[in-house]
Amino acid sequence: MAVIRPIAAQDYEVWAVLFGGYAAFYQVQQSAQMRETVWSWLHDPAHELSGLIAFDAGGTAVGLAHYRPFARPLSATIGGWLDDLFVDPGARGEAIGKQLIAAVAAIGRERGWSVIRWLTAEDNYRARSSYDKIASKTKFLTYDLAL
Repeated sequence: MAVIRPIAAQDYEVWAVLFGGYAAFYQVQQSAQMRETVWSWLHDPAHELSGLIAFDAGGTAVGLAHYRPFARPLSATIGGWLDDLFVDPGARGEAIGKQLIAAVAAIGRERGWSVIRWLTAEDNYRARSSYDKIASKTKFLTYDLAL
């Protein structure tokens, strides 16, 4: 069982490695400035983004989750959006991702959120296999309009 807690100021180095691994997994070029921006959001009480970090029994950081609230006008509720979920490849298969999702869900329940929602790449079969066991796949497609 992983130890999961909110990301703290002393976690920058291990968080940066995990976040860099997440970017590499999705083949996204990420600069140090981009990481600094996200890090600043995570520590700005006025910003909506929050984060969790997971440690294995030996104290090694093995996963992260970034999440935030979002308005759901059709249901007149607030939901939780799981923006980023990453588990170090060496720790996969140990249910770290499920534990991080459960931790975000617990936060959502405490805050009265109606749902936790996330997306993943269509070809992320390993993760999808896990997600299919704990959540319902929606019928919606995602579109981006670059600005």
